[in-house]
Amino acid sequence: MVLEGSTDSLTAQALDLQRSCTKNAQLVSSSGDNFISAKESVKYGELIVLGWDSIAATFQRSGRALGTQLGQHRCYIPALGMHRISGPLPTYALSNKGQHSISYTLSRSHSVIVEYTHDTGTDMFQIGRSTESMIDFIVTDTASSSQCNNEGQSAQSTISRYACRIICERNPPYTARIYAAGFDSSKNIFLGERAAKWRTPDGLMDGLTTNGVLVMHPTGGFSEDSSPGVWREISVCGNVYALRETRSAQQRGKLVENESNILQDGSLIDLCGATLLWRTMEGLQRTPTLKQLEALRQEMNAARPQCPVGFNTLVFPSLAQREVVEKKQPWVYVNCGHVHGYHNWGFRKEKGGNERECPMCRRVGPYVPLWLGCEAGFYLDAGHPTHVFCPCGHVCSEKTAKYWSQIPLPHGTHAFHAACPFCGTWLTGEHGYIKLIFQGPID
Repeated sequence: MVLEGSTDSLTAQALDLQRSCTKNAQLVSSSGDNFISAKESVKYGELIVLGWDSIAATFQRSGRALGTQLGQHRCYIPALGMHRISGPLPTYALSNKGQHSISYTLSRSHSVIVEYTHDTGTDMFQIGRSTESMIDFIVTDTASSSQCNNEGQSAQSTISRYACRIICERNPPYTARIYAAGFDSSKNIFLGERAAKWRTPDGLMDGLTTNGVLVMHPTGGFSEDSSPGVWREISVCGNVYALRETRSAQQRGKLVENESNILQDGSLIDLCGATLLWRTMEGLQRTPTLKQLEALRQEMNAARPQCPVGFNTLVFPSLAQREVVEKKQPWVYVNCGHVHGYHNWGFRKEKGGNERECPMCRRVGPYVPLWLGCEAGFYLDAGHPTHVFCPCGHVCSEKTAKYWSQIPLPHGTHAFHAACPFCGTWLTGEHGYIKLIFQGPID
């Protein structure tokens, strides 16, 4: 999924779901400010939702474009100071709809409001569950409903309507920073009485959203040598903290002073219901293209892999075919990696009919069709697709499979599980992935 923004306004309706932006861009302030025009949009990066293996799937999920390449928008910085308010907060906060502000409710009779002004050197993008126009990137829950129900989680969405905002510098190197919470239709961020909030040593205010915004920066960048980093929580003002005991605990974690909210290539953003992958434009240049993935698929098929039992030739389906299992599609026993053609025997009744016995090694386990992972942004390299995630059957390179199997993705209030980036299925087995064993010259 690609995030690309029209610079005509701040409204999400102006976003186009495209791979690239070639049209002229124009930044227009709704308040009548001077505008900035350019022949080409500046592309800051891409956001990819984990668990959806294509742009089309993401688009269909919400009924509108969930994202596009980041173009240019207006941003706001605190420059008008803080106000201590006694009395009803909404009356004061909503009285000036042209002013952006963050409201910290300390008690029923005491609040602090920080007002913001325009910053012409940065662009702001807002992410959340709301379908209102101020949200540039609409995100819905991607976790499996069956997994949530098994742990007693409510089916109601846990993603905030105004989850977070990303602020990008308009000048090179186009640094992108993430902040918890986003401005609502009244141009305000409200942190209620129960939200975690505090006064910083320099006398300013800061706080955390109810379910939090978690970020993990990879160690060594997003490349063949990458390794997972440590999950942190980002505050409303962009400070970095250790995780709370539970997702919505009122006590914040310890301040991590040597880390920042600057997004790196491969940074993960968790919104408590959906996890996003940030890719920089520089990083995407090192990522395999869809044409390269298609070439790898054709190369695998050209080797004419065979079913070791039926001796029929197996064919990986095209990248566009992801809905219906084809007759010649390869299947795999995920506990051993042996690749076969489809057959309807070998069920083990004592396993409930969901597992089968591999005729090659007699190991019992799930038997699933193989699918080549299609979202190129998830790949760490352009290596041959030799490994498969267990138990979903998505195939990718060895280094890609190893990397994602080591990442504990947040789930619920305090749980973490490694999952397939292409479909979101929790990984099982010793490593979460296994090498494919083909019959024939392909191996």
